[in-house]
Amino acid sequence: MRIVTALLVGLGVTASGPLALAQSSTPAAATAAPRAPAFEYLGTLQAETGTRTVVENGPQGTRTIVQLVGGRFEGPRVKASLQTPAGDWITNRADGTFRLDVRLTLKTDDGALILVTYNGIGQATAAGASLRTAPLFETGDSRYVWLTRLQAVGVGERVGTAIKYDIYALK
Repeated sequence: MRIVTALLVGLGVTASGPLALAQSSTPAAATAAPRAPAFEYLGTLQAETGTRTVVENGPQGTRTIVQLVGGRFEGPRVKASLQTPAGDWITNRADGTFRLDVRLTLKTDDGALILVTYNGIGQATAAGASLRTAPLFETGDSRYVWLTRLQAVGVGERVGTAIKYDIYALK
């Protein structure tokens, strides 16, 4: 009899265990506020645009290829110059915004090369354009490999031929 009682008690605990966990964890998860992201300032990217090539009315929309002819990245841990060739392959969208597709190389003041690629969204403003991006970094230089492990976001603008972004690491 003790064996049967022990089995029944064991089955009851086993059967109610997951249910008890599910019931106790659901209200806590439902009431927990989402965690807001934190950001670390990486630096400011300034670039100058050059020639533009426009391919109109393609199947994806009108494309504009914009040459980046120079620039600088300045931050607490990275100081670098923009190297050519570099450019932005813009897609003009039906809603009046445009999709950014940028590839550039930075050469740090201490000689490291860092590839920067980013997509983003832009829209025309009275002064030029408002720009939002998501840069990724690639390098084989051990001094800057920490950049390859993060996702960044950029908030910027274009005024005339000048582009300026403040770049932040998403923590």
